[in-house]
Amino acid sequence: MNSSVIDIAKTPHKADPKLANAWKTKAGSELTEAEVLAMPDSEYMKDKQIEFFRAKLQSLKDDLLSNAGETTEHLREDTSIVPDPADRATIEEEHALELRTRDRERKLLKKIAQSLVRLDSGDYGFCDETGEPIGLGRLIARPTATLSLEAQQRRELKQKMFGD
Repeated sequence: MNSSVIDIAKTPHKADPKLANAWKTKAGSELTEAEVLAMPDSEYMKDKQIEFFRAKLQSLKDDLLSNAGETTEHLREDTSIVPDPADRATIEEEHALELRTRDRERKLLKKIAQSLVRLDSGDYGFCDETGEPIGLGRLIARPTATLSLEAQQRRELKQKMFGD
């Protein structure tokens, strides 16, 4: 796992006095990450945070769908006949890389859809294994997270020890 994700997920955030009450007057979708982090623990996964994460997930989904459309256009553009084998190989390698990237994004779209369902059911933000809160820092860094940092680390350790 990326160490910066671990840092933001574990680091306790001190509430900036200017941000501490900003969430009270804004819609959840208008909140910044810093304002969400400054919210009191009693507001965890209440209406404003749910609205914030719904907007974040929807924005991520829209970006991925936009990228997919661009890929299709790009792949259609580059289908011209290239006589030089080296140039053709380069183009084919670029296409393969782009398709692998889009495949990862397709999988992420599934996770986003699952996260949106979890938001509707009230399960979003809570660990699938322990039921404990996942934490705002981790959710901001990885909005599709379904495990707390500790549970994710245990899972990765098991995978490393025993394979998939």
